[in-house]
Amino acid sequence: MTSEISKFYQRSMKERQEILLERVKGLSSEEIHLYQNYGGLGEALTDQLIENSIGTLEIPLGIAVNFTVNKRDLFIPMATEESSVVAAASHAAKLARPSGGFKATTTGSIMFSQIQLVGAADLHGAKMKILENKEEILELARKQDPTLDHLGGGPLDIEVRIFEHQHPMLIVHLIVDTLDAMGANAVNTMAESIAPFLESLTGGEVLLKIISNLADKRLARSRCTVKKEDLNGEQVVDAIITASKFASQDPYRAATHNKGIMNGISAVVLATGNDTRAVEAGAHAYASRLGHYSSLTTWEKSNDGDLVGTIELPMAVGIIGGATSIHPKAKTNVKIMGVTKAHQLAEIIASVGLAQNLTALKALATDGIQRGHMKLHAKNVAIMAGAGEEVVDFIADQLVKEGQVRVDRAKELVDQWK
Repeated sequence: MTSEISKFYQRSMKERQEILLERVKGLSSEEIHLYQNYGGLGEALTDQLIENSIGTLEIPLGIAVNFTVNKRDLFIPMATEESSVVAAASHAAKLARPSGGFKATTTGSIMFSQIQLVGAADLHGAKMKILENKEEILELARKQDPTLDHLGGGPLDIEVRIFEHQHPMLIVHLIVDTLDAMGANAVNTMAESIAPFLESLTGGEVLLKIISNLADKRLARSRCTVKKEDLNGEQVVDAIITASKFASQDPYRAATHNKGIMNGISAVVLATGNDTRAVEAGAHAYASRLGHYSSLTTWEKSNDGDLVGTIELPMAVGIIGGATSIHPKAKTNVKIMGVTKAHQLAEIIASVGLAQNLTALKALATDGIQRGHMKLHAKNVAIMAGAGEEVVDFIADQLVKEGQVRVDRAKELVDQWK
């Protein structure tokens, strides 16, 4: 078998599927047929969205309920393969409702690209030349997207950073208001357009011209309060706070702590056709901004003894452009949430991340994370063991009751049923 194929991208999807069937040992026609269900995307759009497409991969889409964000009740679509995520978010939203749900804000829709300049003899002098010509640079960038400029967005400012040690260079930040778009294509195009002018000003050479996914000028924040009575008392409040402090101090704990937060965030980002990798990269980089990797959330106790949680992280998401404007279900998911502005989506996503963290910490501080998670996971295990629709709930319940959520035990129960 060889994977070398000339102009594979020019073949039809049907031809690509047939090539796989022919060349991959053990692959059956029934398995290849699975790729011929194109769902809501349809065959044409599936083939257009990525190169060398052979089909689609379905991810379960659920609805988180009970959410109130900025005094507005919401149904929140979440795309994830992990069984407990949607239930956990819904549970946390229910806990926060008596205190008004989630209060969220954003710092705007500001993105920036980085232009790397090397070879300038006088770095500080070169920096001043760039700043002296700021308006001309911004005008040159502005011409790359007249529509964005007409709508009130576009280039806002220039920042210049100097790196003097090891590899001397200038880094120019082109700061852009991308409004309701995520904005990667816009800021990258603008960065490329101003590069020759920067070279002529400084005598240096431009190398990289690319967006930064550490979008710390585009932050989303959310806050919630949970009454101590709904957590079975201040002892649980204190336990959650102690668990939170563990994550703030230890990167080994923080990695799992923040992974749980991203369970919720990435599920909504994916459901709306936004870039999960960009959001995740920005979040984890932001968690390291103070010199060590730490928690994205903070949990404290109010004067009344109630639990108060907050989250702050970069949230570069949009509602126009990219897959968000093309994918039929992504567009519908945005509509389900009643979102009309990108900042609204960012506020919702941050709130879901905070909710996800609340449920995880509550579980860890009381019964342990596995009890609820394994209860939902048991259905997957039963299905893996061959349980049919009529018996899957029975098998799952028995696995949980026995405390043995394992495929081997599930197979024994399936055989007994048969």
